[in-house]
Amino acid sequence: MTIGYTKPLYVLPFDHRSSFEKGLFGLGGPPDAQATGKIAGAKQVIYQAFRLALERGADRTRAAILVDEQFGAAILRDAASRGLLTAMPVEKSGQAEFEFEFGEEFAAHIEQFRPTFVKALVRYNPEGDAELNRRQAARLRRLSQWLHRHSYRFMFELLVPPTHEQVDRLEGDQQLFDRGLRPSLMIGGIKELQNAGVEPDVWKVEGLDFREDCVKVAEAARWGGRDAVGCIVLGRGSNARKVLQWLRNAAGVPGFIGFAVGRTSFWEPLVALRDGKISARRAAGQIARRYLRWVAAFERQQAV
Repeated sequence: MTIGYTKPLYVLPFDHRSSFEKGLFGLGGPPDAQATGKIAGAKQVIYQAFRLALERGADRTRAAILVDEQFGAAILRDAASRGLLTAMPVEKSGQAEFEFEFGEEFAAHIEQFRPTFVKALVRYNPEGDAELNRRQAARLRRLSQWLHRHSYRFMFELLVPPTHEQVDRLEGDQQLFDRGLRPSLMIGGIKELQNAGVEPDVWKVEGLDFREDCVKVAEAARWGGRDAVGCIVLGRGSNARKVLQWLRNAAGVPGFIGFAVGRTSFWEPLVALRDGKISARRAAGQIARRYLRWVAAFERQQAV
C-alpha cells in the first residue's frame, strides 16, 4: 500500500470522550446508561450538522467525520452506509501515554467498522521522557504496520506538551512556547517517529502561527520520499479568530490538505443545547455554519 493521502480533507472531529463526560455533562466517573444516552445524543446533533453542511454544499469527497465507537457506533455505521468518509480513534481517551483503547482487540474493533481513516492521538515531545517515547513508538509502529497491511489510512494526531524543563526555561510563557519552540519540537517528533517505523498517511498537527513553520512541518512529514503524505490543522479548542489564522497559514502550503476543527465548531452550541437555551435543530445549524466557514476560509486562501 502506498503511504500518503493527497486529496483535500476537511474533518469534523467529535471523537472526544473525557471532555464530553466531564466538561459537557460534569460526570465524576464512568457514564451510566442514562449519561451514555445523553452523550450519544449530543454526538447525533453534530452528525446532523455534518449532513446539513453536505446539503448546503460541502463536497462529500472532501468532508469527513471523526467519531468514537463508545458513543458514536451508530453514527459510524450510518455514515459508512451513505458512503461518507469516516475516521475512528484507537487510543484511550485522556491518557498521557498512548495505549490502545481495546488492548489486543484493537484490530477487531477496526474491522467491525472499517473506517476510511484510523486515528491515534499521541502526546510526544522529543525532549521529554525517552523511555515513554520509546514505548509509544513501539505501539505506534505496530499499529502503522497493521493498518497498511490491511489497507487502512493512518491519521496521526501529534500533540507536543511542554516538559517541566521547557516551562521553566520559558518562564511559563505559553505563547513563547507555541511560537518559538513548539514548531521545532513538532518537526523533531515527526522525524523520530518516522525513524522508528511509524508511517502516517496524514499528520494531524497543532495550528502554527507562522506560515514558514507550516512549510517546515510539511517538509518534515514528506521527508525521505514520503511525497504523498498529507498534513491537516487541528483547532485545539481555540477561538474562531485563531483557528482562521491557522487555516490561512496552512492553506496553499504543499502538503497541507485540510483541517480537523472540533470543539470550536460544536462546543458552544452543545452547551446552549444542554442548558435548554436552543433546540437541537438550531444547534446543528450553528455547527454546520461554523464547519462551512472553515471550509471556505481554507479554500479561499488556497486560491490566492
